[in-house]
Amino acid sequence: MPNRRLPISLLLFSSFYFFYFLDNVGLVTSKSTIEPCSNSDSCNALVGYTLYTDLKVSEVVALFQIDPISLLTANSIDISYPDVENHILPSQLFLKIPILCSCVDGIRKSTSTRYKTRPSDTLSSIADSVYGGLVSADQLKEANSISDPSVLDVGQNLVVPLPCTCFNGTDNFLPAIYMSYVVQPVDTLAGIAGRYLTTITDLMTVNALGSSAIKAGDILAVPLSACASNFPSFASDYGLSVPNGSYAITASHCVQCSCGPGTRNLYCMPASLAVSCSSMQCKNSNLMLGNITWKESSAGCNVTSCSYGGYVNGTIVTSLSTSLQPRCPGPQQFPPLIAPPTSASKGSLFSPAPAPSLSGGGALAGGPRSSLMPSSSSGIGLPPTNSPGGSSLSSNSCVINPLSSLPIMIILSLFLKLMLPF
Repeated sequence: MPNRRLPISLLLFSSFYFFYFLDNVGLVTSKSTIEPCSNSDSCNALVGYTLYTDLKVSEVVALFQIDPISLLTANSIDISYPDVENHILPSQLFLKIPILCSCVDGIRKSTSTRYKTRPSDTLSSIADSVYGGLVSADQLKEANSISDPSVLDVGQNLVVPLPCTCFNGTDNFLPAIYMSYVVQPVDTLAGIAGRYLTTITDLMTVNALGSSAIKAGDILAVPLSACASNFPSFASDYGLSVPNGSYAITASHCVQCSCGPGTRNLYCMPASLAVSCSSMQCKNSNLMLGNITWKESSAGCNVTSCSYGGYVNGTIVTSLSTSLQPRCPGPQQFPPLIAPPTSASKGSLFSPAPAPSLSGGGALAGGPRSSLMPSSSSGIGLPPTNSPGGSSLSSNSCVINPLSSLPIMIILSLFLKLMLPF
C-alpha cells in the first residue's frame, strides 16, 4: 500500500498553530523581578494592591498584618478622620502597602503576612483574587508545604510570601523605595513610568527587561523617589525612608517624618499622636524638634535647626545644627492630605495612584493634625545603578504549564513523526 502524504498546506497550517501554542501557552508565564541577597539585613518596601472588594481600613490592615497608621500615612490619608480604622474603602481602590523586605533563602521577599482560610477558599482564589496576583498558587503551596492543594482546612493559617526589592535603597544613586506592582491588562511600561516620574529605560534596567513589552500578571519593581534618613545603625528606626508625597510615624508614634512634594529632605517634627514621649527639645537651645530659625547677613543666611536623629533605647535623639546657606529657607512644604476615599474613580481602575506632583503646594509648618490613637523577560540583566552585587533576575511567579518544562527538541521530533509520511 503506498504511503500517504499530508497536503503541504495542512502541514504548514498545523505547524503554524503548533508553534503558536508553544509560544503563547507553554512558554509564556507571568514574571517577577527577583533580587538575590546574601545577608540578614532588611529594608522598607511597598506592594501595590488593588482592593478586590469593599474593605474596611482595619480589614486591609489585617490582610497584610501592618500598623494602620503606616497604611494611612503611606497613602497620605488623613489619620485625624473620625473612626478612620472602620472607614470602608471602595473596591478597585489602589493602595500602597508598606512591608518589611527581608533576605529569605537567598532572595528578597516579605514573609510576615499570614492569611486565615475561609470556606470555599482555594490557593488560586487566595493568590489571584484576595492578594491580587502578588503571590501565586504555587508559591503558597511551597511556602506552606501543602501536599494536596485541593484540601484546605477552614481557619488554616497560611504564610503569604510577598515580592519585594531593596537595591540598597537607591535608584541611580538617589534615595528610593521600591514598590512591587502587578501589571494590569491596560498597562504599558510607558504609562507606568509616567505615573511614577521615572523612565522606560530605568524600569527596564531595574527589572532586567530585554524590551519594553510587559504582560498582565508580571510583577515589576518600580522605584519611587524618597527622602532617606541618616540615623545611626543602633537606632530602632535605622534606615527610615519615606516615599515622596507621604508620611511616616516613628519613635513609638511620637515623631512624624514627611517627604514633601519635589524634595528629598526628610523633615521630622512632633506627632500629634504623641501621648507619652521623651523630651524633643534640643540641648542648649530653646528650639524644639522641627523648629528652624534663620537670620540674613551680608554673607548669606545663618540657619539654625533642631533635627531628629533617631529613636535610641526609648529616647528621641535631637541634634542642633547651624549652617550658612546662600538663601533663607521658605515655609516648610508638606505632602497634601486626602480624606479617606469613598469611591474609586474610573481612571483609577487597574491603575496605580498617581505620583505626587512636583508643582503641588503644601501646608505651612505645623503639619497635619491627628487624633487617632495607635493600635498595638527572563535571564540575567543589569541591576540599577548603585544596586547590590547580585543581578536582578526575572523569574516565573505563577503555575508553569508542564509542557514548557519539556525539551523543545523532543516536542519537535514527536510532532514531525506524526506529520511526516508514515
